[in-house]
Amino acid sequence: MTDLPSRSRQLFDVIRDRSSVRAFARDPVPGELIRNAIEAAGWAPSPHGTQPWRFVVLESAAARERLAGAMASTWREQLLLDGQSPELVETRLQRSRERLTRAPFVVVLCLFLGDAQPYPDVERTRAETLMAVQSLGTAAQNFLLALHAQGLDSGWMCGPLFCPDVVRAALDIDSGLEPQAMFPVGRAAAAPKRRPRRTPDQLIAGWQ
Repeated sequence: MTDLPSRSRQLFDVIRDRSSVRAFARDPVPGELIRNAIEAAGWAPSPHGTQPWRFVVLESAAARERLAGAMASTWREQLLLDGQSPELVETRLQRSRERLTRAPFVVVLCLFLGDAQPYPDVERTRAETLMAVQSLGTAAQNFLLALHAQGLDSGWMCGPLFCPDVVRAALDIDSGLEPQAMFPVGRAAAAPKRRPRRTPDQLIAGWQ
């Protein structure tokens, strides 16, 4: 990478150092750090500036247990449907449950389309929804980077996409919110395993 101003180097350091963490220590985390990360998410780009996302923060052990238990039965059915052995299924379920219950916080990210631009045709309505989903990803990235910059760790879990109604019911989430992802937040119990990244030359499909 070429030489960068000090401010840019700090940003690139945060981006490169962030990892997806699956094992968390039970050390407490100040709630203010979660708020800071959600504020950072609010600065992500979004269609028409609507910020089509909302965060549901689970701090209590009861709420995290409730979510883990509610999702377990659905995920068990899906894994068995995939042909995985019952023993492997239970092992994977236990690991997932530990991620949700050991981390001091679990944050559920939801799509909110209540402020979406209305259109009379299906094509533009679909595009508006897609823009909202894309921008939700940018909010999630801001959230994860802000956590890391504050000394916290997390990992992106897509489970809510496969059972949004289950998550909504377990947490009594408003029907206007669509659960999309969840992030256990805390401090890593061990150094995470990092997967290799492609080089810029491998990622650039064209330069015209």
